[in-house]
Amino acid sequence: GFSFGSDRYYDEEGPAHAAKVSAFWIDVHPVTNAQFARFVAATGYLTHAERGISTEDDPTLPEHLRVPGAMVFQQGPDVPSPGWQFVAGANWRHPLGPDSSVIAQDNHPVVQVALEDAQAYARWAGRKLPTEAQLEYAMRGGLQDADFSWGTTELPKGKLMANTWQGQFPYHNAAADGFTGTSPVGCFPANRFGLFDAGGNVWELTRTGYRPGHAAQDNAKADPPGPSLAQSLDPAEPGVKVAVIKGGSHLCSADRCMRYRPSARQPQPVFIATSHVGFRTVR
Repeated sequence: GFSFGSDRYYDEEGPAHAAKVSAFWIDVHPVTNAQFARFVAATGYLTHAERGISTEDDPTLPEHLRVPGAMVFQQGPDVPSPGWQFVAGANWRHPLGPDSSVIAQDNHPVVQVALEDAQAYARWAGRKLPTEAQLEYAMRGGLQDADFSWGTTELPKGKLMANTWQGQFPYHNAAADGFTGTSPVGCFPANRFGLFDAGGNVWELTRTGYRPGHAAQDNAKADPPGPSLAQSLDPAEPGVKVAVIKGGSHLCSADRCMRYRPSARQPQPVFIATSHVGFRTVR
């Protein structure tokens, strides 16, 4: 059993409550570019970002956003207005746009994958995406109700424990941890369960649908599945299905969101691929 959620940060993380999960195996790190490349080579799979967003996915989207491409976070001294932009031609092989590449980034987490892409990889590997409860349990590493996957303080003895944003977000990334984007998996200490990147680096997809806050009835029994994806619609865009993502990313900063914590959670539209979301699998 473990303490699921938190009452100390954002409303959608509460209420904190006792939950139980049955034993499972989980990847020690997010799925990497090299692992995803093996899947694509074996199956010829084409990701959502490589196909483009259909009217079925989102009927309200303007045509120029339906071309193959994905969401990229623009940052740096030469970017006049830092933030999210749709970039045509961005995909898992070219995560920041057509001029970028994952060559020499074999050990970085794969990004620009939508939910169905992660599920297709997991099926091919004979595995599944974790539920929100499984992922939070694993990220906590056996620590009861600690704020971080490594303990109760953000910087134990002043040490950076995860790939996050240092500096004023989104204008200045001091990169004190050595990275402005994704980092190779395993650069930072593992938690007590041996999981790397159980906070920061990339957000991780789950197979649980998103609702703000934890409903008690979802978690009354062991292995709470949470809301199904079919029931989980974006409050801002009714009709758009959203899944829970967890763990925060290299774009999470202490001064802005601090979501590189096991209890942190956000909604991710199931068909959108972004440069800071990846996944790991369970069996």
